[in-house]
Amino acid sequence: MRDYDYANEGAYFVTICCKDRANYFGEIVNEKMILNEYGNIASDEWGKLQERYLETKFDVFQIMPDHIHGIIEINVGAVAQPIGRIVGAYKSLVFARCLEISNENKCVLGKLWQRNYWEHIIRNETEYANITEYIRDNPVLWGKKRLGEILPFALTRKRNPI
Repeated sequence: MRDYDYANEGAYFVTICCKDRANYFGEIVNEKMILNEYGNIASDEWGKLQERYLETKFDVFQIMPDHIHGIIEINVGAVAQPIGRIVGAYKSLVFARCLEISNENKCVLGKLWQRNYWEHIIRNETEYANITEYIRDNPVLWGKKRLGEILPFALTRKRNPI
């Protein structure tokens, strides 16, 4: 949303995609996400965000083969970092650790992430519950339904440059 301060109190649904939607993080097997080494790094770094951003809550998240979904909540009265800065830090931390592994294995990683990310301001408890369910069910829905079919507001989400 133009002129919106993404450091404001509230809950945000974010989606971060891999470059060219490459399956860097693992695969779906029997409707479950099986993380590979890069996927484990992505999971580990999401968990560490809480230590880095104490004024922010990192709620439900799901790593998929080619993207990540998560809910980030900025608390009441907090002096918080904008969502874009948090996402940028996350992407940098994951890339740095994946690059180390790539270099150890004498492989070329290239770009891990798509340049931007998607976000949606969660406006009420019903939306929060629906998004949470979507995130948790994402491995089951893999290849079956598009986000806009399940969460109609998703078609209007903003693509943010970072």
